[in-house]
Amino acid sequence: MKYLDEYRDADLTRKLLADIQKTVTRPWTLMEVCGGQTHSIIRSGLDRMLPPEIELVHGPGCPVCVTPLEQVDKAIALASRPDVIFTSYGDMLRVPGSTRDLFAVKAAGGDVRIVYSPLDALKIARDNPGRTVVFFAIGFETTAPANAMAVIQAKTQGLTNFAVLVSHVTVPAAISALMDSPDVQVDGFLAAGHVCTVMGYWEYEPLVEKYRIPIIVTGFEPVDLLHGILKCVRQLEAGKHTVENAYGRSVNREGNKPAQAVIQQVFEITDRAWRGIGMIPMSGYRLRPEFALFDAELRFPEVQAIETKESPLCISGLVLQGRRKPSECPAFGRECTPQTPLGATMVSSEGACAAYYRYGRYIIDASAGTRPPLEPKAQP
Repeated sequence: MKYLDEYRDADLTRKLLADIQKTVTRPWTLMEVCGGQTHSIIRSGLDRMLPPEIELVHGPGCPVCVTPLEQVDKAIALASRPDVIFTSYGDMLRVPGSTRDLFAVKAAGGDVRIVYSPLDALKIARDNPGRTVVFFAIGFETTAPANAMAVIQAKTQGLTNFAVLVSHVTVPAAISALMDSPDVQVDGFLAAGHVCTVMGYWEYEPLVEKYRIPIIVTGFEPVDLLHGILKCVRQLEAGKHTVENAYGRSVNREGNKPAQAVIQQVFEITDRAWRGIGMIPMSGYRLRPEFALFDAELRFPEVQAIETKESPLCISGLVLQGRRKPSECPAFGRECTPQTPLGATMVSSEGACAAYYRYGRYIIDASAGTRPPLEPKAQP
């Protein structure tokens, strides 16, 4: 692919690894807040090639994984209604709710459809005026502009049979929550390049001053990631803490202003629950009152009373906080596989547990020591 091979260049990768080795003098723990970066790190083996002083932990950077269980159960309840056509990105259909997932609803006769854009859901609403079409609007700031535009178009076109189940969350609030937790020990962050393409990185500047940690905006290929790690280590070794942009080909400080304006037009900030983490104040979006007609939770208020129950075996919340690696879970590769997932981190294409399973990471057993990885089933 044009302009991609240079960011996977083996010689440049080796040089950056050598530069990191020359720079680091003490242990540092870095967290990437992006599931795409997690998969790239595990797929390319960067975590195994870095100097032993550098520990990479995986944060709550997978939008499917952090969608709270109660929102998944609400989605299942809505999808089970005969008067609803429920639309969602494919990843969400395998995410386990309290008792089943959206695929099970579809198998039982529910009208659940995979879409690739909220505009697909709008078309379904136009073609089915007698039924309510609900779109599962999840994700970080990256997907919020498109979802906001869908709501604007629905209002403009008079598609009153269109609604969204909103579960949008924001990255800066998650970093604050992690840094405020006494159980999370992180020295620096690699920020998600695609989020910063939309939002810029000005929002991180108060965070680096408050918590005195470096935050490096980073891309997704091995060279991108190593550039970000090198910048972060250089700051840590020098006792500095600033926001640096290691993804200049796509990100600038201010971000995409028109996209931000669309988000602000449709959404307002609210408290949001994060799966496995809990409630983070002012960490997500909800529809503004002028768009309340398109709020699925207001249209079907009975779903607001849904109670949830997480699997007691799943430690995905600890994984999402960087407190455990997926391979430290006793259910990993046994009770929990991509075919029989206990948590969203094993389902999503950006989930840390899915990455460890797909690329054969070791299972760690405290009583038996380190053992060879289970043979993962073939992945598409």
